[in-house]
Amino acid sequence: MSTSAPPRPSARRRVAFAVVLLTVTALLFWVPYFGLFAPSARWPWPVQWAGTAFFVAASVAFPLLLVRAHGRRHTDRAARVAHAVLGVAWVFFAWTLVTDVLRLVLAVAGVDNPLRARVVAVLLLVIGLALTAHGVHEARRVPRVRRTEVALPRLGAAFDGLTVVVLADTHYGAIDRTRWSHATVAAVNELDADVVVHVGDIADGTVAQRRGQAAALADVRAPHRFYVSGNHEYLSNAQAWLEHLTELGWTSLHNQHRVLERDGARLVFAGVDDVTGAHSGEPGHGADLAAALAGTRPEDPVVLLAHQPSEIVKAVAAGVDLQLSGHTHGGQIWPFHLLVRLQQPVLSGLSRHGERTRLYTSRGAGFWGPPLRVFAPSEISLLTLRAGA
Repeated sequence: MSTSAPPRPSARRRVAFAVVLLTVTALLFWVPYFGLFAPSARWPWPVQWAGTAFFVAASVAFPLLLVRAHGRRHTDRAARVAHAVLGVAWVFFAWTLVTDVLRLVLAVAGVDNPLRARVVAVLLLVIGLALTAHGVHEARRVPRVRRTEVALPRLGAAFDGLTVVVLADTHYGAIDRTRWSHATVAAVNELDADVVVHVGDIADGTVAQRRGQAAALADVRAPHRFYVSGNHEYLSNAQAWLEHLTELGWTSLHNQHRVLERDGARLVFAGVDDVTGAHSGEPGHGADLAAALAGTRPEDPVVLLAHQPSEIVKAVAAGVDLQLSGHTHGGQIWPFHLLVRLQQPVLSGLSRHGERTRLYTSRGAGFWGPPLRVFAPSEISLLTLRAGA
């Protein structure tokens, strides 16, 4: 009888991670492979062998690159390659499933193989390459401005017309986007807003790694600039990012608030840490809405900065008037939005919750991981607050 001890939790996690990674890799690469190189297509043997060799090499290299990108050694070069491969693989995986519907239609219509399989494969290749090129362009471009008017019944007349720019999910990361950052800040400054907020996921990496890309944020012009942490800051020292944004001239709302006053009227801007902060190991971090609102008056209209839209339940219970969030990226690469909706109440835009609480969810300015955006364009959000119902 074996008396060996059961695997330690860390060993179990490593095994589970390996199983999940290999399963995902198999699906992402071999589903598209059979869409492009199905045996029924009967491609000439040089085409078949070249395609098979490419997919074998890619499916072996991808998990190794991903581990190198996010493991202990963490190299930006590996991250750039792994994330690009992931994005392309996801596009082809999703559209293989879509073109399988065409395969069935052609079969019912009496189109035989190899013509049927070849038509589907060529269409899949064209769609995949076109959407990849489009997605890269959308991800790397300066975000478009998305304008929205938000009526807040408790907003004082003195603040009617106040403009708020929402930045979210800049995700400065392995790809150096310093020029993009300066261009995005220039676009923000053209809006001449009263308030500019950044609602988290500023970067993937430490301040030391991403300082150059984030430097342009110091040039944002507005009477008030507020920042709260996102979940990605808690992978790379959120406290350091809060302190760095303070150095750049922003007000970091670490479960705190500030009061704007105009002609006797008051408007509170409050901010909470991302909900993941409580389990991050960083002392004193974690979403604490009660602390953020402590000292405000019951009649004060409140604008809450909270990275994840899912915090809206707490905001409604606390009587918050408007919550500003990001996190979702609008799904980033279709049809990933279907998975995002399993976790978050909305994907993007203005929504109403409870009797008076509004939620604005930005699709974000940048991208995480794959440098693609497909059917989920980036945005700089310009909100104009209006007094009234």
